[in-house]
Amino acid sequence: MPRLSPPSRAALIAPVALLLVGCSQGLPGLPGRSGAQAPISDAAPTPPLQQGNTLIVDAVAKVGPAVVRIDTVKRVVNPLGGLFGRGPTIQQQQGQGSGFITRSDGVLLTNAHVVEGANEVSVTLPDGRSFNGKVLGSDPLTDVAVVKVVASKLPVAPLGDSAKVRPGEWAIAIGNPLGLDNTVTAGIISAIQRTNAVGEGQRVPYIQTDAAVNPGNSGGPLINDRGQVIGINTAIRQAPGAGLSFAIPINVARQIAAQILEKGSASHPYIGVRLQALTPQLAREINASTDECRLPEVNGVVVVEVMPGSPAAKGGLKPCDLIDQVGGKAVKNPSEVQLAVDQGRVGQPLGVSLRRGNERLSLELKPAELPRQG
Repeated sequence: MPRLSPPSRAALIAPVALLLVGCSQGLPGLPGRSGAQAPISDAAPTPPLQQGNTLIVDAVAKVGPAVVRIDTVKRVVNPLGGLFGRGPTIQQQQGQGSGFITRSDGVLLTNAHVVEGANEVSVTLPDGRSFNGKVLGSDPLTDVAVVKVVASKLPVAPLGDSAKVRPGEWAIAIGNPLGLDNTVTAGIISAIQRTNAVGEGQRVPYIQTDAAVNPGNSGGPLINDRGQVIGINTAIRQAPGAGLSFAIPINVARQIAAQILEKGSASHPYIGVRLQALTPQLAREINASTDECRLPEVNGVVVVEVMPGSPAAKGGLKPCDLIDQVGGKAVKNPSEVQLAVDQGRVGQPLGVSLRRGNERLSLELKPAELPRQG
């Protein structure tokens, strides 16, 4: 390989000489020190920003003052004790997340996993004020928690309607990722109704977004371009080059929070069925493989299994039933059935319309309280 020679002394000196000439005497086309100063650019002046150019800025201005940092301390007993058998010791585990104020008297929302098991909760506003927080209640199934601080006239984040969210809309996340307070990231709504996107055992039709969300963002708001909270940032899917973040729809969080404020906990109705989305192709395959099911070749929701002793079993629901309405609402996939059940109440009649073979049936189920796991 040929060796590279260092630049010659002339090459090093020439640019300096050129610079000196340009500054003292001027170059062709440029005035010298004694002449009028030339503009650095001859581009046309940039027109003033219009309102549409600042929609993200304006949206953040509406919600940002109500976004808080939540610091927690959890005391854990170490049964192994300290050195030389000194007995059990208590260790302090610190955590951090985000939240947002929904009532001026100090009620705020965050994730259940942010405050889970916390012995101390501290809430800090963007203006620097800090308060001790009390967890009024949390719901691990939806990962929603309500925290209260003793204060008044606090800034409030406007709540939107997550039922109106559509893929392709702006999505703006505000929070404290990796300890960096008051961070704003933006992207779009990638998808809606992502059930089981976070993990088994959670019944939430998540909003998926590609806005950057990191540890510490949990519990912070996902907002639209009108400055309304449409979700609570709760989880990310780690993958190389992937922007996969998930938020709890604000309509779900609102419903859970209302129950927590009323009675300290949230209840979850269930009917006890396993469902599957039906397509014409799947219907043909099932009809060809068994005589037990005779399904129409349509899109719908088919009952795969009915749990013994469940509200569905007591109400007369059977495997191979094709459900098309729950609670008076049309349903096209299992997540819509789940949502319709969740919007009902434990013990209150819930109407289910279905097709069983060539028959049209209407059943009345009474959802029970979902058994708690663990």
